[in-house]
Amino acid sequence: MLEIYNSLTREKAPFTPLVPGEVGIYVCGMTVYDLCHLGHARVMVVFDVAYRYLRHLGFAVTYVRNITDIDDKILRRAQERGEPFTELTERFITAMHEDSAALGCLPPTAEPRATAHIPEILGMIGTLIAKGLAYTADNGDVYYAVSAFPGYGKLSGKDPAALRAGARVEVDEAKRDPLDFALWKAAKPGEPAWDSPWGAGRPGWHIECSAMSTCCLGNHFDLHGGGADLQFPHHENEIAQSEGATGEPFVNVWMHNGFVRVNEEKMSKSLGNFFTVREILERYRPEEVRYFILTSHYRSPLNYDDEHLNNARAALTRLYTALRGLPLAVPAVGGEAFRARFTAAMDDDFNTPVALAVLFDLVREINRVRPQDEAAAAGLGAELRALGEVLGIVQGDAEAYLQGRGVTQRIEMTAIESITTTAPSGFTGTLELAGEAIERRMAERLAARKAKQWGEADRIRDELAAAGIVLEDGAGGTTWRRG
Repeated sequence: MLEIYNSLTREKAPFTPLVPGEVGIYVCGMTVYDLCHLGHARVMVVFDVAYRYLRHLGFAVTYVRNITDIDDKILRRAQERGEPFTELTERFITAMHEDSAALGCLPPTAEPRATAHIPEILGMIGTLIAKGLAYTADNGDVYYAVSAFPGYGKLSGKDPAALRAGARVEVDEAKRDPLDFALWKAAKPGEPAWDSPWGAGRPGWHIECSAMSTCCLGNHFDLHGGGADLQFPHHENEIAQSEGATGEPFVNVWMHNGFVRVNEEKMSKSLGNFFTVREILERYRPEEVRYFILTSHYRSPLNYDDEHLNNARAALTRLYTALRGLPLAVPAVGGEAFRARFTAAMDDDFNTPVALAVLFDLVREINRVRPQDEAAAAGLGAELRALGEVLGIVQGDAEAYLQGRGVTQRIEMTAIESITTTAPSGFTGTLELAGEAIERRMAERLAARKAKQWGEADRIRDELAAAGIVLEDGAGGTTWRRG
C-alpha cells in the first residue's frame, strides 16, 4: 500500500483518499515572470511522477497546478521591459509549457490562472472579513489577522510568538500585527487593478492559491504539493486562509520536495550558479535531466553538477542498450518479481532511486537471457519500458537515443578532418558528425576486416572513438552509439 510522508504530521502513513478510487492533487506552480530554472524542473518532474504513479495504481487523478500571473515580481519585470504584464506572462507561460513537455511531464488536469479567479478570491476575502479573520487597513489593503487563527504554525512547526518577536514591519504598512499578511493590495498608480468592496486593487499571492485550489478540488482535498521553500509562509498562510474561510480541514497530505544545490552550494543568481532549464538543455538531453532528478529521493537535496548529469547519460545509455533491437509490440512477461520490487519502492513514499535500481537489475536479466532466448528478452524489455513509463523514462527509440539523433552533439574538428570534407577551408571550430559519415566509415572498416587488413580496421575504430563514436561488434553485426 502506498505510504507518503506528510509534512503536516511529520511521518509516513498509508495514503487513503477522501473518495475511494479518486485523488485530488494541487501543486503550487510557477510565477511566470522569467524562464523556468532547475528548481522549477524538479517540482515539475517530482509531481509528474506522483501523478503517473497514482494513475498507475488505478486512481482517477485530478491534478491541478496553478499559474501565478499577477504579483509584484511580474509587475516589476513588465515595467522594466516596458510591456503590458499580460504579454510578459503569456510569453513565459508558453516557455514553461515547452520546458515541461521537453522534460516529459504530462499536462495537469487543470491549470488555473490567478487572474481568471478574481471573483473566487473576492468571495473568500469577504468571508474572512465577515468571520473576523481579516480586516481593512487604513492604507486600503486587506490583511489576514494571524492572531485570530489558533492553528497558525502547525505545518511549519513555527511558534507565532517567536516569529512575532523577530518580525519587521515596514514603515508604510498598516498591519495590526507584524505576522499579518496581505489578502488584497490597494491599487497603485499605473498598476493593473480590479474592483472590489474595499476599493480597486489586486490579490495577494497567498490568497490566490487558496481560492484556486478550493475552486478546483473543493474545500477539503487529498494532497497538496510544492517546493520546501513554500512550506513557510506560503503554505502556512494557505491553511489559515482556507480553513478559516471554510471551517473545514484543508488538505490531508502535504508533500514538499527538497532544495536544489549546485556543486554543493545553494543555487542563487548572486552566486552565479543559477541555471535555467534551457541553459541545461543546451548541454544535456531532456531525458538525462529528468533521470538525474529521479536519482535523489524527492525530499532530499538535489545536487547539480556535471558529474551527476554525465552519470545520468551513462545510465540511460545502459538502459537503452538493453532495449536495442528488441521488438516493441510484445507483452510484458517474465518480469513479475521486478515489478513487485518496483512497486514496493514506489509505495515507499515514491522512492525513485530504489525504483531505478530495480530497472538495472532488470537490465542485467535481459542481458543474461538474451543470448539463449530472444523472446524472453523481448518480454523483459517490454517490462522495462512499462516500468520506465511510470517514471517517464526509456519511452523513446533506443537506436535514436544511442546515436544521438535529434540532439546537437558536436566534436572537435581535428577529430573528423579525415572523415568528412564538408567543413570550409581553414575551419577550426566544431561540427556535428553526421550518421551518414559514420556509416560510411563503418563500411570501410568492414571491408578492411574482410580483407584481413586488421591495422586499417583498428585505425578506423580509433578514429571514430576519437570523434566520440563507440562501435559495438556483435553476432548480428556492428552497431554504433555516441559515447
